[in-house]
Amino acid sequence: MKISDDLQKLLPFGYLFLVIMGILKESVFYYQIGINILKYSTIMDILISPIAEFTSHPIILISILSLFVFHSYLPKILEKHRNRKFVKKAFELESVEGLSETEVKSYFNSISVKSLAIVLVSFFIGYGIAGGYAVSHDIKNNKLKHKHTLNFNSGESEQVYLINNNSLYYFYITKGSKTIKIAALGSVKSLELTKNRMIP
Repeated sequence: MKISDDLQKLLPFGYLFLVIMGILKESVFYYQIGINILKYSTIMDILISPIAEFTSHPIILISILSLFVFHSYLPKILEKHRNRKFVKKAFELESVEGLSETEVKSYFNSISVKSLAIVLVSFFIGYGIAGGYAVSHDIKNNKLKHKHTLNFNSGESEQVYLINNNSLYYFYITKGSKTIKIAALGSVKSLELTKNRMIP
């Protein structure tokens, strides 16, 4: 699949955009449960946040890949169907009469990039809001399922609901409590989980 020169130039900015979206998503998610996640994150956590998000579930990964593939072909689709009313309205297309072939391609490429950016913003913000609300709601109403056990180096063990973890910390809630606890990875000997339960 050939990528146009316009899109190639935008790739570095595209990754920066994804990183910003990853930070925004994490911030929105953790804000709803009272944590400033940036205080507990390393630069590496921030840089890999979009990749970690995309690979967190097979359905999300397939959807995101399909989204990128579709938008790589979108300029050609728009150029082919630019006179259809639905296409004009959906993408707010302007007339390309009098433009050179290069200018037309550049215009449809920009429409594709804007469309992809809007979809990704919606995904990250929506995912962050929905995820954070779901966790905070379950904490408030005691609906958490404590399917993990943290075994600490001290010999103590706690049955927990694991909210998430990064390269430095585990964020969790112990059974019978509504208080969010944060444990350094170095203080944890092992993490046990229920059979067929995937680690977040």
